[in-house]
Order: sequence, then structure tokens, then C-alpha cells
Amino acid sequence: MTFGKDFRYVGGQKVNLYGNAEAEQHLFVKAESGGAVERFYWVQFEQFFPTNTYTYDYHPDRTTDIGGLQFIYDAKSWPDYAAMQIEDPASDGAAVQHLLSQHGLAFPKRAVRVRMFHLPTPDRRAELMIIYGEALPEGSQVPVRKEGVALDTESPDSARTFLNNARKDLHIVKP
Repeated sequence: MTFGKDFRYVGGQKVNLYGNAEAEQHLFVKAESGGAVERFYWVQFEQFFPTNTYTYDYHPDRTTDIGGLQFIYDAKSWPDYAAMQIEDPASDGAAVQHLLSQHGLAFPKRAVRVRMFHLPTPDRRAELMIIYGEALPEGSQVPVRKEGVALDTESPDSARTFLNNARKDLHIVKP
């Protein structure tokens, strides 16, 4: 997996998710000198612990192929993506927010994110999640609301644009 030349690796970490799963997170960002993140890729390898029987149950309403891997995806926008990440301090989003802050960086406020999920095993107990995020400029016509806007249904052209932006700087080569 590689990313466009404008992205720099911030770091990685392992996170226990509510005692049910372990996630290995890696973060790649394009940021301004003042710490504001313009675009990012949050890569997360996640797997349920053998002590439970949970599975990932994403519905393949929308799929895309990247490097020969099938991803289920959705696109959503918020007026304050950064604040949304810390609503649950035990979440994977809060962990990534903390990783960013350790490097003097912050998620963008008005932002779109495209979540992409690849389920590599038939038992659906492991996932590769890639979240692509992009700051929305002032005056953007992309709709935002506090609870988030599902762009796939409310603004499908915007959703496709941001999916294409995500795919543009993400390259995956299967071993």
C-alpha cells in the first residue's frame, strides 16, 4: 500500500477496542504548516478477539475495486469532523485524534470522509478499513449537518468525487 507523494506518515499504534477487537492504526496526512490537516488516510487493520463470536456486517450497497481488492464504501460529511471523533473517548477515532495531537496536528473541522472496508476472510472477523478524509473549503456546496450527511444518497455526485479523490493517491498491490 502506498500513498501519493504529498502524504507523510505520522505514525502507528495498536488500540484495544472495548475488549472485543484489536486495531492496528496508521496515519498518513497532507497538512499545512500550522497543523491543519487538509487530507488524510487512516489505515486500520482490525480483528475480533477469539473470545467472542462477533463479525463485521457491512452491506455491500456500494463497492469499489482498488488494486484487485473489493471494498465496501460510504461517504459522509460533517461541519466538525474533529469533534465527532472524541464523542466516545474509547473509540478508534479518539485514538487517531490523540495520535494526531501528539504530532501537533488536528483533523479538519468541515470535512468529508470516505470509509472503505475490505473483509479478507470468509468468516468476516477481520477487516482492512481505510478512511480517506478531506477538508471542505469555505463556501463549499457539499451539504453538512451536525449529525452528518450521507452523501451517497443526498449528494451522489459529491460522493463519487470524493471516492475518486481517495482512489487517486492510494495504490494497493496484492502480494
